Amino acid sequence: MQERSSVGELAEQLRRELDRYSPGGKLPSSRALVERFRVSPVTVSRALAQLAAEGLVVTRPGAGAFRAAARTAPAPAGDTSWQEVALSADGAADLVPRSVDASGVLVSLAAPPPGVIEFNGGYLHPSLQPERAMAAALSRAGRRPGAWGRPPMEGLPELREWFARGIGGSFTAAEVLITAGGQSALTTALRALAPPGAPVLVESPTYPGMLAIARAAGLRPVPVPVDADGVRPALLADAFRATGAPAFVCQPLFQNPTGAVLAPGRRAEVLRIAREAGAFVVEDDFVRRLVHEDAGPLPRPLAADDPDGVVVHVCSLTKATSPSFRVSALAARGPVLERLRAIQVVDTFFVPRPLQEAALELVGSPAWPRHLRAVSAELKARRDAMTGALALRLPELALPHIPSGGYHLWPRLPDGTDESALTSAALRAGVALTPGRPYFSAEPPAAHLRLSFAAVAGTGEIAEGVRRLRTACDEVLG
Repeated sequence: MQERSSVGELAEQLRRELDRYSPGGKLPSSRALVERFRVSPVTVSRALAQLAAEGLVVTRPGAGAFRAAARTAPAPAGDTSWQEVALSADGAADLVPRSVDASGVLVSLAAPPPGVIEFNGGYLHPSLQPERAMAAALSRAGRRPGAWGRPPMEGLPELREWFARGIGGSFTAAEVLITAGGQSALTTALRALAPPGAPVLVESPTYPGMLAIARAAGLRPVPVPVDADGVRPALLADAFRATGAPAFVCQPLFQNPTGAVLAPGRRAEVLRIAREAGAFVVEDDFVRRLVHEDAGPLPRPLAADDPDGVVVHVCSLTKATSPSFRVSALAARGPVLERLRAIQVVDTFFVPRPLQEAALELVGSPAWPRHLRAVSAELKARRDAMTGALALRLPELALPHIPSGGYHLWPRLPDGTDESALTSAALRAGVALTPGRPYFSAEPPAAHLRLSFAAVAGTGEIAEGVRRLRTACDEVLG
């Protein structure tokens, strides 16, 4: 974090001093900037790159950095009002409007203002990411013979084989496609399995990004309630009978947001119910690699126990590495695999080969298991810190389930709490929250919050964040 701060500070200092130079004038050398500001050459290089991206300086290899020419006056703004008619008319005949609402996703992607504690994050804090291992893997990958050539459309065979082994059962590399992140894989799966206007069964509550995918594809999400043991099979069977839905999307392991794990007795039931309905199960196995240190043996993916091709399986490296390390797998059996492959090729062609090569380098290095062990221990410590702080300072928040994997808690708020008011009050107090409403495709049974403990700097920041949340609750709850 110190390096990032130094880059921003140096860029700002250089930005203020640009008026000393005429357009085209040469800035001090990198060595001079290193000595003057007592920073590393990497910091100088990144600061100059930031100014170059802003159009303020021009860098010339071997010559140095120069102040850019003065910017010309911006062109007058055009009239885009015609688009309101065009875009609204485009969806007028749709049975289900294919509107794209990214608000539920942006809550976990948007960076909060400086000084605000990030309880709304959906990824590991930079201190938990394997930055050195990823950088080394990317460097080694770039030197592999053919690393910059076109990969096979389905993905590198060795990487597909690695994902197949992770899924287990009798899955082979031939049944795996490499995709650009879990969100992309889910989008491909829903487009392959359900036509526009169709219902699709979803867990309730569930990940807002998946609800956004479904609605953008013109699908109608139908909620099936989840309890502490995962989706309720009897209600799942009722939903299939009532809707004729072609697919059910679920997260059997450390479900987002509840953290529930599908109970052993329900696993076969879910597969049987879907098979009898002639429907698919889309298994989003998104945080298998974020298990906590105190968890017992994990259940296998549903796909590993499904020889009949009911399950379309999605798994990813992103959550356990970095939001920018977008490498995932989409696995399926039978004719549906060709449809998935065709949609992916049309949409994205293929995942860039250097990224696939880097993924192979990373998961094959000794640093990978070390990273997973370190994250496992740290997530447990953070989970315990947050549950302890909530019990001490906010006993009115109900926390019936404490997960042994994943990166967040799902406390229930007192009856009648206004989630929006609490979220706004918390931001004023200096902590960013995720309200529970976007996780429900229908009316929620109660108000909730999703509190992430992975995106913060450490346990001290968790304690301070809960203290600030107490301030917000005092303002809203009285």
